[in-house]
Amino acid sequence: MELLTNPIRTYAWGSRSAIAGVQGRPVPSTEPEAELWMGGHPSAPSRLSRDGVERGLDALVAADPQRELGPANAQGARVPFLLKLLAAETPLSLQAHPSDSQARAGFAAEQAAGPPIGDPRRNYVDPHHKPELICAVGQFSALCGFRSPARSVAVLTPVVAEIPALRALVDALRASPDGSGLRAFVAGLFSLADATSVAEAFADACRKASGPDHELAVSLAAQYPGDIGIVLALLLNRLELSPGEAIFLPAGVLHAYLHGLGVEVMAASDNVLRGGLTPKHVDVQELLRVVRFEETPAVPFPAAEPAPGVRVWAPPVPEFALTRVVLDEAGGHASLASDGPRILFCLEGAVTVEDGTGPVELHGGEAGYVSAGHRDVTVTGTGTIFQATTGG
Repeated sequence: MELLTNPIRTYAWGSRSAIAGVQGRPVPSTEPEAELWMGGHPSAPSRLSRDGVERGLDALVAADPQRELGPANAQGARVPFLLKLLAAETPLSLQAHPSDSQARAGFAAEQAAGPPIGDPRRNYVDPHHKPELICAVGQFSALCGFRSPARSVAVLTPVVAEIPALRALVDALRASPDGSGLRAFVAGLFSLADATSVAEAFADACRKASGPDHELAVSLAAQYPGDIGIVLALLLNRLELSPGEAIFLPAGVLHAYLHGLGVEVMAASDNVLRGGLTPKHVDVQELLRVVRFEETPAVPFPAAEPAPGVRVWAPPVPEFALTRVVLDEAGGHASLASDGPRILFCLEGAVTVEDGTGPVELHGGEAGYVSAGHRDVTVTGTGTIFQATTGG
């Protein structure tokens, strides 16, 4: 295994204590730290030293994809997954991610006629989809997919009586409590002539109401005043994850992480269609094309438990699977198998990793890379370690 040096993304919604605390650095950090990236994404690749030469993991893989990724994963010449430690101090934007075909088509179209990569109006920065899974480290709060339209109508009705534009949208959803009704509601929100004033009136009405949904709207309004996304947020499921629980977000599921620390793995893409709770660009028509307007169950994604202290999440995508090992519960020892490349991240404690090339010790906040060809890796010690590798 080779140690990685990993970049930290300093987005405004990040924490000044969570990632620094995991890595044992002084708290508070000088900037909000949102995501620790571990992988080969070209916008912020991890780095390692091999044969006395430091290079990005993306360049290392591109130079010899057969060796680094194995025959089954070599065609793309890139690490197919991206592993993150994500720390949300305040809510992220409402967002959805495209399917593989949507990403390819959208990227090609923007390359041909759209703004250059890096332009804030850009929807597609690469031709890849971005399914993702996040495992809670502490208590983790998220909005995830549309809940029952009938439930949304019940929550919204008491607070839209004095807001004619929203009252009309709620009445229409009551008459069509299905996917077409949800789509019409969202399209109507974004076509309001004075969305800022409507959002402010909605927040005022929620301050006079009671209930957790209205409290959420008030909280969101304090952080994103005048953002019509605070109305849209109340159409979504609220999910509270306990440590060791995870959610999987396939293409088209509208979601937002609200608060907490988690280990996230995704296909190595940065394509995001935003739907509010953000000052960034919102492409309404593309959002409406990508989002799945259907009721989504709000339940944790199931994990296999092949041994004490070991949980494996294997969603139906080829790019990634995630394993968590709590060595205290596993008797201080576990064996992990994979035919593809992998990244191992130590969340806390001191863990020794052996892949056949000699032992390497990881401490809290450190990560290492194991190329394909080292099928069996053992981990020993005390602490918690995550493994990201390719899926089945």
